[in-house]
Amino acid sequence: MKMHRLAYKEAGVAFAFLAPSLIGFAVFYLIPFGQNIVISFQGRLEGEGLTLASYRELFQSSSFQKAAANTFWFTAISVPTLIVLSLALAMLLNQRVFLRNWLRTAYVLPLVVPAASIVMVWQILFDWNGVLNAIWNDWGMSRQDWIKSDWASLVLLLIYIWKYVGYNIILFLAGLQNIPEQYYEIADLEGAGPVRKLLQITLTYLTPTTVLIVLMSVLNSFKMFRETYLLTGDYPYDRIYMMQHYMNNMFLSLDIHKLSAAAVVMAVGILALVAVLFRTERAFSSFME
Repeated sequence: MKMHRLAYKEAGVAFAFLAPSLIGFAVFYLIPFGQNIVISFQGRLEGEGLTLASYRELFQSSSFQKAAANTFWFTAISVPTLIVLSLALAMLLNQRVFLRNWLRTAYVLPLVVPAASIVMVWQILFDWNGVLNAIWNDWGMSRQDWIKSDWASLVLLLIYIWKYVGYNIILFLAGLQNIPEQYYEIADLEGAGPVRKLLQITLTYLTPTTVLIVLMSVLNSFKMFRETYLLTGDYPYDRIYMMQHYMNNMFLSLDIHKLSAAAVVMAVGILALVAVLFRTERAFSSFME
């Protein structure tokens, strides 16, 4: 009986400490999103009731189709590229390399640099009269309008990798350092090569960390709107017109119903991806047990 009372008391104390955060989350995130879902199903005319008209208009919109396709392909290309590069650099920094501690610090610096400063640097590099075009011109090649051409996707990919590669490296380093060194020693005794050790030890035991990093990388890919907006404005080149641009423009035009429907579709897509990632991680944990 006393144990139950103690457990209830500890639960009450824990809830008291969590209550301010839970209330803030409910007021600023949960309740507004619930209201957003209701608005997405409401008709535009008073008394029309619940309807799917906003979703039909959304999926028939060419702007939405372009934004959704661009967002999908950017995430599908940028996230695997970032994961592979981050893992390779983390494995390198996990060895005894020259200036290892300095490099670990340098990779985190992009996370603390203000977005406006980042955009200014990339504008200096890729502007029509920027550094890269000056070098291009000196080599006898014609200038490129990097931001307003098919090269814009590559510029956005480079900004994304530059900004978040250090964050992923730190997480991968933590995962690598948690793998017991004895596993590699046993593999050496059995004559295992580098590829076998990579696949059967490193990648296997990094699966939980990789799932977390993939999830964070996907979420960070959606955060690239700020840099893209500062770099190109409301209506960028077609190849980098993302879901966030579409939603921002719907907000500016006060098309709240279509904006709400787009937010719900985006949230459902992210939740589906999160569910797949957690299911993968759970299946791996069961397999390892």
